[in-house]
Amino acid sequence: MSAETSVPRPRESGVDISDSGLFQGLMSEATFAFAFFDPSGHFQRANQLFGEVVGVPAERLIGQMPGDVLAADLTALIEGSVRAVADGNDPVTDGRVRVRLSDGETRHWSLSFAPVHDDDQVLRAVALVGVDVTEGRQVEEDLRRSEERYRSLVEAQSQLVWITSPTGAVIEDAPQWRAITGQGLEEYLAHGWLEAVHPDDRAHTEEAWRDALRGRTMFEWNYRVRTRASGYRHFEVRAVPIIRHGRVVEWVGANTDVTPQREAEEMRGRLTDQLGAAALRTARLQGATAMLAEALTVEQVVQVIIDVGRTALAADRSSVALLDPDRAALKLINSGGFPDVLPGAPSDDLPLTHSSVLTMAVNSRRPVFAESPESLRAQLIDAGGEEDVIEGFLNHSDERAWVGLPLLAAGRALGALRFSFTRPQKISQEDGVFLEALAGQCALAVERATLFEREHRTAETLQRSLLPDRLPVVRGLVLAQRFRSGSRHVQVGGDWYDAFVLQDGRVAAVVGDVMGKGVKAAAGMGRIRNAMRALALTNPPPAAVLTGLDRVFEATEEEEQVTTLAYMVVEPSTGEGTLALAGHPPPLLVSPQGAPLLCDAEPGTPLGWATSRRQFRFCVPPGHTAVLYSDGLVENRKRGLDAGLAELCSVVTEAPSEVVGSPHMLLDFLVDRMLAGYEQDDDVTVLAIHVPPATKSD
Repeated sequence: MSAETSVPRPRESGVDISDSGLFQGLMSEATFAFAFFDPSGHFQRANQLFGEVVGVPAERLIGQMPGDVLAADLTALIEGSVRAVADGNDPVTDGRVRVRLSDGETRHWSLSFAPVHDDDQVLRAVALVGVDVTEGRQVEEDLRRSEERYRSLVEAQSQLVWITSPTGAVIEDAPQWRAITGQGLEEYLAHGWLEAVHPDDRAHTEEAWRDALRGRTMFEWNYRVRTRASGYRHFEVRAVPIIRHGRVVEWVGANTDVTPQREAEEMRGRLTDQLGAAALRTARLQGATAMLAEALTVEQVVQVIIDVGRTALAADRSSVALLDPDRAALKLINSGGFPDVLPGAPSDDLPLTHSSVLTMAVNSRRPVFAESPESLRAQLIDAGGEEDVIEGFLNHSDERAWVGLPLLAAGRALGALRFSFTRPQKISQEDGVFLEALAGQCALAVERATLFEREHRTAETLQRSLLPDRLPVVRGLVLAQRFRSGSRHVQVGGDWYDAFVLQDGRVAAVVGDVMGKGVKAAAGMGRIRNAMRALALTNPPPAAVLTGLDRVFEATEEEEQVTTLAYMVVEPSTGEGTLALAGHPPPLLVSPQGAPLLCDAEPGTPLGWATSRRQFRFCVPPGHTAVLYSDGLVENRKRGLDAGLAELCSVVTEAPSEVVGSPHMLLDFLVDRMLAGYEQDDDVTVLAIHVPPATKSD
């Protein structure tokens, strides 16, 4: 038996390859499984490895048909292949068989069948060669699974994969990409993926792609892609270079559709902006409410409104107008913020018959929002405005948007607010709610401020009516007074001063303080002042007057009422005098050189306390000035009495000489300097007794 050949069998190195011993050795040592079959399909020979593969000793296979000794599936493969070779004289390759060994391991074999002819080309046998391909099969299986996992992962992530050459040119089709973008194969191969990128994103995307190609670095980018439906979706791309032996052989990129995430982020952003805007509007309204609560006068309220318009609304102009129902007109409180006063109207008045943002708001009792000149034109015409006047205003005004808000209190119109902008302004529904709430707070503040001013004027008139209209003019003395109300409310205070000439020509001077506010304090102040005058005119010595006042106080005033005063009697020209204190701060004596001296007389107790009253000599030499004052000058919430007295003396030393020589200028100087930097929370009453220096003629 020999393999098919037409040339003599060669000899090499004295070895005959047809030798049966040599053949037997090859059969036993080979790493391949060998078997030979006769043309009828019987086993002729098999090596031991083949026997191990099929699980039958090789010697038992000789002369047997495969079906007699082998499993059915292996029999079918062998007999079919042997028959095919015998019939066609052509080899049969790549027959695959899986074999389970005795230890339970499964191995994969590849079987090849070939004809064996003699010298006369007669088929003598069919040779079987088996190769163990388990490792290769495992590699293939691992590779297949890896590809399946990768494909599943890509599909699960909705990624669109594409491949380009090292230069970035498209070299393979990307069906998924084309299915999304609608690109044809020729278009995709010709122009690539960049053709589908949004025009606004393409230049930057292409530049970044070229940078990645040049640097051989990872390409990561975001852009919008045109879809088959002609819309655009957001994609993220990541492309990496495949490098072999230091050279880029191709680029592999994967696009991920991130439109849902981007839309969710945009939605979150919009919601965050809306919540932030709502919180900001709330904070601004709270801030405006707090500032309006602190404003007591109409002027202060208007200033708050102007500040809110500038800071909270970014308005370029803010105006406030109050209604004068008797004249059927709006009175402008700050005309500088209202440039469109109609021709023929007073500079600070706006008749309700004229059409404007303010009058529309008052007449309709509703907000007016004009987001553009066209919107204002239409609303003014509907309100009966004259077209030529409206056009004249719009042509000459730099304003492009307006807001008019009525000021309503219990349905009654008090006036209106006007905010204007030099650019078109979109007024959202939320902005409208904020503006109406702001107008409501402003209306309350205006109503409160108007009532305060009216009542405060009445209170001030009452308080000043209890004080002397003027001080007496006495030869040899100069008297001066200053009174500054410290009440931030409508209540009157209890401070008072008085000076009058006694029967003997001397001058009585007093500064007192009835603690508390309101009518009760003012009434007590009036009673004590009148009683003191009556007592001084009948028995002028200070100790006697205070003793008499104690009896009056016990008879007319309540026990919890506290009243203090400083009372002195002084001789004109010489300045000789006496002083008595009822729990009051000590008088201050100022020399012509500006040297301060606080009286060290016993302060005594407030009126009504059962004590023996004492009086002291108190001289005001020529050129000197005695200053009586209430505790409001030296004491407040941040400064105690001792600190205030020390500061008062320090202020006196800083007074210029011309101020020291004039009692009127001295009082202005002391009040201004002592109140500077402090919030005044009490009345300040100051009375000066100045003895002019003696002249040569005297």
